[in-house]
Amino acid sequence: MKKKIAILGSTGSIGRQALEVIGANTGKFEVEVLSAWSNKDLLIRQAIHHKPNAVIIAREDHYREVSDALFSYDIKVYSGEDAVAQIVDSDNIDVVLNALVGYAGFLPTLNTLKAGKVLALANKESLVVGGALVSKLASDHNAAVIPVDSEHSAIFQCMAGEDYNNVEKIILTASGGPFFGKTLKQLEKVTKHEALKHPNWNMGNKITVDSATLMNKGLEVIEARWLFGLKPEQIEVIIHPQSIIHSLVQFHDGSIKAQMGLPDMKLPIQYALAFPERLRSDFKRFDLANAPDLTFYPPDIKIFRNLALAFEALEKGGNASCVLNAANEVAVDAFLKDRIGFLEISGVVEHCLTHVSYFEEPEYDDYVATDNETRQLALSLIRH
Repeated sequence: MKKKIAILGSTGSIGRQALEVIGANTGKFEVEVLSAWSNKDLLIRQAIHHKPNAVIIAREDHYREVSDALFSYDIKVYSGEDAVAQIVDSDNIDVVLNALVGYAGFLPTLNTLKAGKVLALANKESLVVGGALVSKLASDHNAAVIPVDSEHSAIFQCMAGEDYNNVEKIILTASGGPFFGKTLKQLEKVTKHEALKHPNWNMGNKITVDSATLMNKGLEVIEARWLFGLKPEQIEVIIHPQSIIHSLVQFHDGSIKAQMGLPDMKLPIQYALAFPERLRSDFKRFDLANAPDLTFYPPDIKIFRNLALAFEALEKGGNASCVLNAANEVAVDAFLKDRIGFLEISGVVEHCLTHVSYFEEPEYDDYVATDNETRQLALSLIRH
């Protein structure tokens, strides 16, 4: 039987590529739900083409236009962020692909797990904000979490058939972004246009800036801790500019497994949607005989401070990672609006980590309060 897929964030980079994967495998998948924040025009086109049972436009002021456009197609239309979080409970959904960006993906993740659905997780912030709660819900409701991030998909694939207790460490690879090798002096004047020129990957603006600051890798470190039940000291980051090896697992006998391939997010998306089956594809193949040299370097955490801050938040535990995420979201948004400089992003994050109220064992309401407090503090630090 076809798997019925709900795509939260269908108009974003991951969502669009997921629809390409589904379109190439119509015998395996069927689109059940599509959601978008504000890109109503693309959402309408996607709905007409893929004919889901329902769509959600999170911005309520766009509801009427979407509803009118889809009226004759017998597609249910909902609006609001609450609808996005609630739709995942539908009996018609087999797999929820959470491709939302940032904190907005947290509650939909929790509700997906409470419903016992398979969660294909591209929203790393869910685990960054409340990894302990996400892990508990997945266990309590016997809900599978399949990672979509290329690095975590790589680890997941390397762990197939292995005992997690045999893992000595995992090694997450990072491209280094557009500013690899730059000095602090060189980074003082970089613009958002320079930060958005990623050398290997085509991603949304927020994730691309996070890649440039190495915060994206810091968030992935925290995500990996919860996905694979690791201690902070079992997670290592290495700069790999070619983005061919997507991550590695080292076992306690000293052997290392690596997952390799060209940088193409459709592969981990397809793997997550089809799991445990591995589907054929016509994706471009990596040619070992004509491969570029593969190089590796340690990250410079003195220049790219965000990676160090992520490890510090992970070590501190409690709600510290929630603070890290909220402060970074505000700071990156300000950078994209030319309100702060590139190097000021980590300053905002560090200040919030040391000044926001700490909860050692937070519950859901504590995460909500932490997110609100952090955003208010971060905004107060940013010039108008």
